[in-house]
Amino acid sequence: MSFEPVNLCVTGGAGFIGANFVRHWLARGREGRVVVLDALTYAGNLENLGGLERDPRFVFVRGDICDEEAVRRLLEQHRIDTVVHFAAESHVDRSILGPDDFIRTNVLGTHALLKAAKALWLDRRTVAAHRFHHVSTDEVYGSLGPDDAPFHESSPYAPNSPYSASKAGSDHLVRAYHETYGLDTTVTNCSNNYGPYQFPEKLIPLTLINILSGKPLPVYGDGLQVRDWLHVADHCEAIALALTRGRPGEVYNIGGNSETTNIHIVRTLCALVDEHLAGRPDLRAAFPASPGAAGRQAVQLIAHVRDRPGHDRRYAIDYRKAGRELNYAPSRDLAAGLRETLDWYLANRSWWEALLGRDYAAWLEKNYER
Repeated sequence: MSFEPVNLCVTGGAGFIGANFVRHWLARGREGRVVVLDALTYAGNLENLGGLERDPRFVFVRGDICDEEAVRRLLEQHRIDTVVHFAAESHVDRSILGPDDFIRTNVLGTHALLKAAKALWLDRRTVAAHRFHHVSTDEVYGSLGPDDAPFHESSPYAPNSPYSASKAGSDHLVRAYHETYGLDTTVTNCSNNYGPYQFPEKLIPLTLINILSGKPLPVYGDGLQVRDWLHVADHCEAIALALTRGRPGEVYNIGGNSETTNIHIVRTLCALVDEHLAGRPDLRAAFPASPGAAGRQAVQLIAHVRDRPGHDRRYAIDYRKAGRELNYAPSRDLAAGLRETLDWYLANRSWWEALLGRDYAAWLEKNYER
């Protein structure tokens, strides 16, 4: 199986993974256009796409994936043959505090996209070949015990949060549109992503920014929850492979081969920041609130907080199917990826400081007050 996308619509392309994918795809030098459709909610940021406006292949459209008619017009206007669907509410903590937005965007929004794609690609045959790629998560599979085998593509769904339940619903809709109508679909279920442009509500950027700002590092419970960590660049390559090599209707699990505990991630980041500041007087001057600027250790900032409800204990990914069928393998180990990520956040201070407004501070206080 091979498919050659021409004109892509990337939903949620101003978000963390979406923006990295847009940059990754355009850097491949392919012809055709990339149309980003994004509602620019709190996690969507045009700065994530900065510089791409000079590329004639790039188009940005602000819009809501739940608006089926607007989506249909966009697909038709730009002769889109490929949808890469990232747009989603994606933070478990926010889904606990307000699940309605997750059902609307993740379930109803995905269904609106599928209906628009079916109307054009199957009912009207506006393109010769097409593909609808849906980006999902390993959280749909639930939680693993310490000795359980990693999740594989046939693992039963057992979502434990409103977020993962909404993503499970969207996965099932994509499958149904392939099985019932013959829509050419692929799905990837990935492990925890990290890297450039990640909104600082997630563990790694939140930890890095709080260390540099001298603020507490909230760790849920004992911090021994286990996650597999996937650098966003490896994830983007896996999606590109699924688009061009994936078999219609198939699901591929994408992992980073970097299973570790949350507390280990936090402690590793503390040591990395301390190390960077120790050898750089300019960084100590730039971040005087960080413990490392005064010769103290950042681990002193760790603050264990009450565990969140329904917190999955362990995720792990078996990506052997993607290895066999797509020739996928992660290229970064966790240690190198974390160093690279820290370097990016140090070099792009203005990007993340612009996000730390009053609404962000209020959300942190509300989420971690328990």
